[in-house]
Amino acid sequence: MSLSSNLHHLIGARLYHFTRSTIPRLHSISSSSLLSDSNPMPTNSLRVAGAQMTSINDLAANFATCSRLVHEAASAGAKLICFPEAFSYVAAKDGESVTIAQPLDGPLMNQYCSLARESNIWLSLGGFQEKGSDDQHLCNTHVIVDDTGKIRSSYRKIHLFDVDVPGGRLYKESNFTEPGKDVVAIDSPIGRLGLSVCYDLRFPEIYQLLRFDHGAQVLLVPSAFTKVTGEAHWEILLRARAIENQCYVIAAAQAGKHNEKRESYGDTLIIDPWGTIVGRLPDRLSTGIAVADIDLSLVDSVREKMPIAKQRKPIDFWKAASL
Repeated sequence: MSLSSNLHHLIGARLYHFTRSTIPRLHSISSSSLLSDSNPMPTNSLRVAGAQMTSINDLAANFATCSRLVHEAASAGAKLICFPEAFSYVAAKDGESVTIAQPLDGPLMNQYCSLARESNIWLSLGGFQEKGSDDQHLCNTHVIVDDTGKIRSSYRKIHLFDVDVPGGRLYKESNFTEPGKDVVAIDSPIGRLGLSVCYDLRFPEIYQLLRFDHGAQVLLVPSAFTKVTGEAHWEILLRARAIENQCYVIAAAQAGKHNEKRESYGDTLIIDPWGTIVGRLPDRLSTGIAVADIDLSLVDSVREKMPIAKQRKPIDFWKAASL
């Protein structure tokens, strides 16, 4: 049997068999339909959720939305729910995000830690406005909270979005954000997580480090992609990162119009290590959760049958080859 046929068989056996009747169940945002799904959860797998929302410049309103989605994910049996970049706040005016920034031990993050503990679920909080080293800057920080409410790890966004979007507007994230310096991976109940934020997606080196140097099995890409760049590149970049690193990818997305100045593309996705989309909301702009099952034996099988970790060349090879 060919590699493609073997993997098709694995995907059918270990995840969901993709027929017209089962796809709506996989993509459903209704907890009741997920719980009554006639397809049993695959052996040795754990359920995850990717949240989609339209954050605004109201901390309390955004927390209420996150709380509702956490309860929905927990009811659906998810062990981890991933939120998009800027889940807690999207500014309507320049400078607002810096004024509301808080430390990771501040009252706002404590609320989210309590939510995780009360709901007995892990949270991936992608893109929290963490107070920076001075009053003019913040850090765009991806925080992992476990099901006891403890912060397990945090990653500060390395690649800042300083881009003149074609047909859009000029973004200058570095004006108010301090870039991170560290690549971060963390163990979790669904495998080893590799952390990133949004614009990092365009820089494959960070994901290669997460996979090959830090042992990541699941790559998290919380984002607030612009409408223009999302239409052009969102899905293809995410599937490429999954395929080339042989990892699951969970990409929670901001969606729709936040205010008069800012609009996000949406389309929350969960992708398996063969590049197949296994979780997606039916509506790219809706608020809700996409749900899928992570099966780490599929990761192992893909890597065994296509052993790129053993075959890839070290950086010294490429340095010599470029002389």
